[in-house]
Order: sequence, then structure tokens, then C-alpha cells
Amino acid sequence: MSGVIESRLAELGVTLPDAPAPAANYVPYVQVGDLLHVSGQVSSGPDGFITGKLGADMDVEAGASAARSCAISLLAQCKAACGGDLDRLKRVVKLTGFVNSTADFTDQPKVVNGASDFLVAALGDAGRHARSAVSAASLPLGVAVEIEAIFEID
Repeated sequence: MSGVIESRLAELGVTLPDAPAPAANYVPYVQVGDLLHVSGQVSSGPDGFITGKLGADMDVEAGASAARSCAISLLAQCKAACGGDLDRLKRVVKLTGFVNSTADFTDQPKVVNGASDFLVAALGDAGRHARSAVSAASLPLGVAVEIEAIFEID
């Protein structure tokens, strides 16, 4: 039986994947009190990593889609941290988004909106959060976007 949040995700046509394993010497999340800090999740989809550089070979719409994929992975990590019960998620506290972009690209906030808009659509007011959206000269594996998050959980 799925919970309220997973039912809403299903309405949006989203099934959470298994939480991605860390790619190096770190853990995917750390819980401190009721705060869950989730390590950066890189843009990926069914065909592998979503790569590209905003302002060079990727437009804002494609970047926002890549950011949305990061948000889906963030929720998958949150679900794993909550023992499979995503309804323990009380709210999204903060996102920090890194956008692989050229030096003259200035629409990082529009790219990270792909994640923010998705989280609000999936979680309602509990998805509203503080946020940073910054440029990066490059990201691991050439991915377009990486986003880390802080969640409040029960």
C-alpha cells in the first residue's frame, strides 16, 4: 500500500527509482535530529546520466528537466532514509543546486526551478523551500545538474 506522497507522485506519473548508491567515499544521507541531509544527486534518467553544459549545448528547458530528475533522486534517498515510508517527510527545508554552465550563462535559477516546481507539485506547501542556484564550470561525469537537499522528517 502506498502512502499519500507516493499516491501524489503516481498522479504525476512518477515512480521513485531505488535510491542511487554513492559514487565515492561518502554516505547518501545523514540524519541529525529531525533533519535529513541528502548528498548531491546528479541528473540521470532511464538512459543514464543527463549530461551537457547550459549556455553551450543545452537549453534552459532541458536543464530544468535534468534538475527535475535530481529532485526525483532526492526523494528516493529520503524514502530510503525513512525506511520506505515517504510519509515521514514533513517538508523540504533547503535545496542547493549546481548547474554546469558557461561563464556567461545567468539562468541558473530557471534551471533549478525544474526541481523546485516538481517538489511543490508533489508535496504542496511541504515542498516549498529555501534555495541556492549556482553555476559550476563542470560537474562530475559531465552531468548538467547536481542538487543536494535538507529535509525535515518524523
